[in-house]
Amino acid sequence: MISIIVAVAENGVIGDKNDLLWHISEDLKHFKALTTGHPVIMGRKTYDSLGRPLPNRRNVVITRQNLDIEGCEVVHSLEEAVGLFPSDEEVFVIGGAQIYRQALDIADRFYLTRVMHAYEGDTSFPEWDTEKWVLESSESFPSGAKYPYPFAFELYSRKTN
Repeated sequence: MISIIVAVAENGVIGDKNDLLWHISEDLKHFKALTTGHPVIMGRKTYDSLGRPLPNRRNVVITRQNLDIEGCEVVHSLEEAVGLFPSDEEVFVIGGAQIYRQALDIADRFYLTRVMHAYEGDTSFPEWDTEKWVLESSESFPSGAKYPYPFAFELYSRKTN
């Protein structure tokens, strides 16, 4: 099972200069709780922004380059990355924008943190067809412990025909 997990500002922005634009500790804990013990698939730029493999997860990095990245498996396509895992294992796609764009066509689940504030950035989440998804759950927060704006955790499942 392929799951996308992402935090998106209200104007669609997800990053700037290969970095996060906000720090919502509740979202980071949510991400860690969902992905720990599961494989994570990411593009090389996302890996570079993290600076290290995520602990307690099998880290797969997609790149066009021939690289060895300690603690990670390196592949050259999303299809190759997904093929490393049985179809019943939940695998998380964690970015960036190019990988998300490809994953939207094949993902079964979509964990979306909606950040109810606009940010300026150079990277946006791709347009997605809301008609193809069903909202399974939503939990809203007026702010975080150290974050002043509202946000919500939403879980979508792909509609079946």
